[in-house]
Amino acid sequence: MFGGSITAIVTPFDASGRVDLHALEKLVNWQIEEGTQGLIPCGSTGESITLTNDERAAVIERVIKAANKRVPVIAGTGSSATWATIEATRQAEKLGADGVLVVTPAYNKPQQEGLYRHYAEVAKSTRLPVVLYNVPGRAAVNLLPETCARLSSEFKNIVAYKDAAANLEQTAQVMRLTRLTVLSGDDGLTFPMMAMGATGVISVASNVVPFAVRELVDTCAARALDKARELHLKLLPLINALFIETNPVPAKAALAALGRIEEHVRLPLAPLSDKSREALKKAMKEFGV
Repeated sequence: MFGGSITAIVTPFDASGRVDLHALEKLVNWQIEEGTQGLIPCGSTGESITLTNDERAAVIERVIKAANKRVPVIAGTGSSATWATIEATRQAEKLGADGVLVVTPAYNKPQQEGLYRHYAEVAKSTRLPVVLYNVPGRAAVNLLPETCARLSSEFKNIVAYKDAAANLEQTAQVMRLTRLTVLSGDDGLTFPMMAMGATGVISVASNVVPFAVRELVDTCAARALDKARELHLKLLPLINALFIETNPVPAKAALAALGRIEEHVRLPLAPLSDKSREALKKAMKEFGV
């Protein structure tokens, strides 16, 4: 479950602003056909913070139904309140998710002890495997290796760590101090992280080029590092373009250009600027999509 090319899937909206479950189901089927090995609905890329509780449940349920056990579905259930995270986690378990991805709480900036207690309460609330998700750029707090080690040693269902901290020395410390499976949470660092021992990536880029991200991950896993480096360098300009503005704005623009979804994000996100759109189109054309 916690390896390979895993897509943090976008949440499509229609022109009226409603969640487009039909488009979401089509995306799930396409992702699996293209080789994606796992799906994460309601993560950062899924604009989960803008979804109502009912919408979150509907998205998770539809992804689980569409995946139909072909690949694992790891539901994003994190929030800034521990009680809300526990409620969302229990709901995901009832819906049939295979695991949960729990981001560090944003805005309230808990201390390391607060982070420990937050994840401890979530882990105790569910039988599902829990993936810790560290993304200081969004949450304004860094889950330190020592806290990961404490959680890993005390809770058997805390099993993996999504690393979007962009700090390879810290990544190595998590690997050294814990039994956690490590997944890259940054497309641009998948190659070096897997060279260090990560088992795969929770990817934004795979929304747009699932086949290419799967090929990179498979090549890294096979330890064919010269070939993996070549694939990484080929992907890098497209990855950079997909983060030219706040994720998932460019990814949704790219998917709309491919005819996969309508290009709508929810406020406070805004549509992709014209300048960024041209850069994205150029990167997509050069990559061959």
